Amino acid sequence: MNIEITSNPKKEDLKIISKGIQRYNQHHIPDDVVFEPDTKFAVFARDSHNSVVGGIRACGFWNYCIIELLWLSEEARGLGVGSKLIKAAEKFAREKGFGYMRTETVSFQARPFYEKLGYTVFGELPDYPKGHTTYCLFKELK
Repeated sequence: MNIEITSNPKKEDLKIISKGIQRYNQHHIPDDVVFEPDTKFAVFARDSHNSVVGGIRACGFWNYCIIELLWLSEEARGLGVGSKLIKAAEKFAREKGFGYMRTETVSFQARPFYEKLGYTVFGELPDYPKGHTTYCLFKELK
């Protein structure tokens, strides 16, 4: 058996791994969940000139919608824009049938912001990035 590491994997090799885990998962969860396509979406905040001043990049599968990134420009902070973005993402996720939201934030970022919006910390990664803590949060959509 040869073990190979590459920073430039072939698409067909990655597909073999994906199909393999799908076949394994079929023994434990229904096919409609195993083969459920990812729901990718974004929510944008734009100023009066139609310039993006903030937004969310998200993806959902297996009953969880994951906020991958949330960013606000300096001029959009403290105005409630972040809360509006989150509420819009949660509404979209609920309408698509997702039951939960999940995200991560670093100790110098937005933990209190998420907690204020009803998110609960379920895990911590110390020293990630070095000298900081990453918090994993979730929220049930009702």
